[in-house]
Amino acid sequence: MGDIGSARRPNGTNKRPRLEDVAARVGVSTASVSLVLRGVPGPSERTRQRVLKAAAELGYQVDRTASLLASRRTRLLGVMVDIHSPFHAELVEHLHTAAEEVGYDLVLSTLTSTRDEHTAVETLLAFRSEALILLGPTLPADTLAALDRKAPVIAVGRRIADAGLDVVRTADDEGVGRIVDHLVGRGHRAITYVGGGKGVIATDRRRGYHTAMRRHGLGAHIRVLRGDHTEAAGERAARQLLDGAGPPTAVVAFNDQCAIGVLTALSRAGVAVPGEVSVVGYDDDTLSRLSCFNLTTVSQNAREQARHAVAAAVERLDEGRTEPREVVLTPHLVIRGTMAEPAA
Repeated sequence: MGDIGSARRPNGTNKRPRLEDVAARVGVSTASVSLVLRGVPGPSERTRQRVLKAAAELGYQVDRTASLLASRRTRLLGVMVDIHSPFHAELVEHLHTAAEEVGYDLVLSTLTSTRDEHTAVETLLAFRSEALILLGPTLPADTLAALDRKAPVIAVGRRIADAGLDVVRTADDEGVGRIVDHLVGRGHRAITYVGGGKGVIATDRRRGYHTAMRRHGLGAHIRVLRGDHTEAAGERAARQLLDGAGPPTAVVAFNDQCAIGVLTALSRAGVAVPGEVSVVGYDDDTLSRLSCFNLTTVSQNAREQARHAVAAAVERLDEGRTEPREVVLTPHLVIRGTMAEPAA
């Protein structure tokens, strides 16, 4: 059996076909061949068809690296992602798909317990990312605005007021408000919220809880427990509830990971969910959909966020848009098995 690497090409040689070979086959200039293969207007339809046929017969493939070097462009979108977030992982998957559809690729730079946003962003710039798609950034607005002067910045998931940046997010306060509305509609009154710590996203979701509770005349039932985005925080909050007198009939958590922590602690304590306590998360990440959790949650529509983020980057890079744009998507409640009417 012959060596795979020595397989002969359609032109009968082992040599990689070049642009010049296609031009010689058709009898036109290399410039005309380049225009056809790049889809640029100019050559006649007859010439286009002849060039495409010759390229296929010769097995010619565009050398993407050489093309990018020649144009001094990388067509890379830099993405900052929290390595601990299942929701960010899902966003990245959709970002890859959206980027590939428009001829771009991604460079990922992660946030970890020892790697902050400044380091992650500097890595993306070092790899010549043409635009930065930052997932849930916590950097100050003026820092993000300064970054935008180096490369277009698209902030995903976070409200940024008057920063002159492109933003793609869902209405977090509205999302939590929809949870409370639904719980109240099913008869709940004692609804506790487990917060997400500091930051704009956490603040917006907490405000949504307060606003909705007051709108339903339940201000006296407002209770916010300290938490963050981790399962451990949810477990701590649930233990605090169990240690107190008169646990609530429903718990709303900052995100799905925190809600899973609440579920874990309640299960260990023998508290039935949703028979005794309903539990609701936020994000609709991949863990929430597992049958072992079957968590009621709020979807942020990761696919649409990714599509809008890539579109914003392309508009800035390829179409020259300079005015900032904010896209605010409407979240929706995803009802699964952790919510029910309160026990009698």
